[in-house]
Amino acid sequence: MTLSEATEKVKKLAANNGGKVKAKINFKFDEGLIHLDDTVSPTMVSNEELDASCTIKLSLENFDKMMHGNLNPMMAFMGGKMKIDGDKGVAMKLASLF
Repeated sequence: MTLSEATEKVKKLAANNGGKVKAKINFKFDEGLIHLDDTVSPTMVSNEELDASCTIKLSLENFDKMMHGNLNPMMAFMGGKMKIDGDKGVAMKLASLF
């Protein structure tokens, strides 16, 4: 999965499930970043690094696995495959979006 493909996937999910997280989140990858702003309607998704309540750092490969249900987010966090900076409660709400 490329950054562009991941961004499009998040845009589609946000369009269908927006308004549930009600926070700003940055997903940081080696290849770039996806910013999700679920405090506005419709939910905004971009590749700009903007202020966020929570920043989630992981590889695009692991992000893809989580999107397809092949990697449990809690196990990824506990196993060091994903790092969370900021409000961890916001990260926990992501299950409602994805």
